Amino acid sequence: MRLSRWLADRWVMIVALLVLGYLALPILVVAGLSFNRPSSRLSYDFDEFTLDNWRQPCATSDMCDAVVRSVQIGFLATVVATVLGTLMAFALVRHRFRGRSGVNLLIFLPMATPELVMGTSLLALFVSAGVPQGFWTVVIAHVMFCVSFVVVTVKARLAGMDRRLEEAAMDLYANEWQTFRRITLPLVLPGIVAAALLAFSLSFDDFIITNFNAGTTVTFPMYVWGAAQRGIPPQVNVVGTAMFAVALLLVGLSSLRGRRARRASLHRSHPPVTGPRPRA
Repeated sequence: MRLSRWLADRWVMIVALLVLGYLALPILVVAGLSFNRPSSRLSYDFDEFTLDNWRQPCATSDMCDAVVRSVQIGFLATVVATVLGTLMAFALVRHRFRGRSGVNLLIFLPMATPELVMGTSLLALFVSAGVPQGFWTVVIAHVMFCVSFVVVTVKARLAGMDRRLEEAAMDLYANEWQTFRRITLPLVLPGIVAAALLAFSLSFDDFIITNFNAGTTVTFPMYVWGAAQRGIPPQVNVVGTAMFAVALLLVGLSSLRGRRARRASLHRSHPPVTGPRPRA
């Protein structure tokens, strides 16, 4: 009876943990294979434990060049998409203008359009405009589909923000710039950071749109796809594990910073009582 009652009270948590474990299983496999010395290039079985893959992550120079190129494209696309998407989110949430509903619909189109259609459409656009395919066409393509995700993420943060905080700051004689810098930006910054991380992940991971518009440029997903035909080097698992570890570290630091900020605000609103205690 105690066991059944315990399961009845916690079955939702148990199911959630099982689902999370299922989602994390491929990541754990990749992390384990990063310490593997395969018996052949076409073998994915765990044969022998080794640290050589981590000691020499650039044993395959072409792979490291592709990783650096993907990071460069992801960084440029993230910066441009985050700036444009944040400005668009502020305009859509804070202002009323003609065509606002149409703009909201257009923002969701890149998210709903299949990547195959988007990749071929961009290729036709660049070819008709006489733009040679390469590094910058990939950056433009990534900015186009990353902007939508940035707008949606920042809009959700702005919609949940209390406008009375800004009004209170302006009532205390703060001008518009001071209100934005001290009140609005700190409140919206977690949403902007989350949108930037999402944009970088989408850009670094994209293959279909990149494959149509890359020309002779080889990114990391394209390198993995090409290497799969002749054997993927184990250093690919090292790159995947390192990227996941960096993302997990950033999320953990952001969560820790938010927890410290909440504790500090709670401490300011409820300061500890000092002085002698009243006698009974």
